[in-house]
Amino acid sequence: MSLKDTLDGIRAAGETRIPAETRALMHRAVEDVRASGILDRVLAVGRQAPDFTLPNTEGRQVRLGELLARGPVILSFFRGRW
Repeated sequence: MSLKDTLDGIRAAGETRIPAETRALMHRAVEDVRASGILDRVLAVGRQAPDFTLPNTEGRQVRLGELLARGPVILSFFRGRW
């Protein structure tokens, strides 16, 4: 199964599992982000991210440069609960 198929399945499941009012809020939030123009400022695939420090899920500060010194890094940003 391709990643697209997996993501399409997750989206379809959410349409029945997530209450309509919550889905509407999520869709509005996504459209607000798109309308903000931020997609014109994101890094292109293959570009190097600037060094930054952010808290991890445990509240501990983590610096990208320190992680990169140990090897490749995969970044995953999430908003938490809608």
